[in-house]
Amino acid sequence: MASNTATMGHLPSGAGICTTIPDILYVPELIFGGLVWILVACTFVVPQNPQGWVMCVSVFCFVMTFIWLVVFACGSHHNSSGWAAADFIYHGIAAFFYLSASVALAKVTLDLKSNPPTQDYKLDISAVVFSYVTTLLYFIHTILSAIRWKSF
Repeated sequence: MASNTATMGHLPSGAGICTTIPDILYVPELIFGGLVWILVACTFVVPQNPQGWVMCVSVFCFVMTFIWLVVFACGSHHNSSGWAAADFIYHGIAAFFYLSASVALAKVTLDLKSNPPTQDYKLDISAVVFSYVTTLLYFIHTILSAIRWKSF
């Protein structure tokens, strides 16, 4: 852990993104965000507006996080403090978007509750859990990115 905190003042590139904090969170963000995307896409989308927002957020954050991962892996950031600030801002926006989508998805899921539970309800419950986990990952990444940005 000492090596991770000592390197907070620079942006990693290459395989270094798999060993440094907060960049190690890219892969779990992609996995859990992809699960939210898949689970919501598998359900019957009613009502359309909140479910559409969840799909928009999950697809947008999945694509942007993948692009962000590639930029960092290729070293295109050139260890610039501007990229550290952009990393903090992007993950803050993603955490906010995912929180809003998670709340909307939880509300829709509560409205779908039936006895016995349907397949769509079970998929929505799973999507809500993964959505909140993804929100937490983005929030932790935001905090750690802010610490890194301030250490430049």
